[in-house]
Amino acid sequence: MKKGIFLICLLLGLAAKAQVWEDSYTNALNKANTEDKPIVLVFSGSDWCGPCIRFKKKILDSEEFVGFATNNYVLYNADFPRKKKNSLSQEKLNDNKGLAEKYNPKGYFPLVVVLDKNESILGKTGFDKRKSPEKYLDLFNGYLK
Repeated sequence: MKKGIFLICLLLGLAAKAQVWEDSYTNALNKANTEDKPIVLVFSGSDWCGPCIRFKKKILDSEEFVGFATNNYVLYNADFPRKKKNSLSQEKLNDNKGLAEKYNPKGYFPLVVVLDKNESILGKTGFDKRKSPEKYLDLFNGYLK
């Protein structure tokens, strides 16, 4: 019984710490307005772009980034997978294409665009393997000033 309670508490703790990526840009925008938070919009090719995969693993999935970003930003991944098994719904693909036309017309991957709740660009950056998660957070926070 004690082991079961411990396991449940552990899983709930991990779930509470989990990073929340919004499932649609509309939801991200609504949450940004409701919670008065900036949006971190990530353009990625999750199943074909090597730098995107490394950026996710080294930065976006790090404890430092997850802990801070989940509480201070609204997160949305405009993904462009190529493998059929990872394909997106047509609606989500169209949304991501619209975001790319507006914020990433040159098609850079990965690209991070930090937006305010009114969708104005506060800053843009790519992946620099020499930067730590803390350096990225400092960069994003610098865009807010």
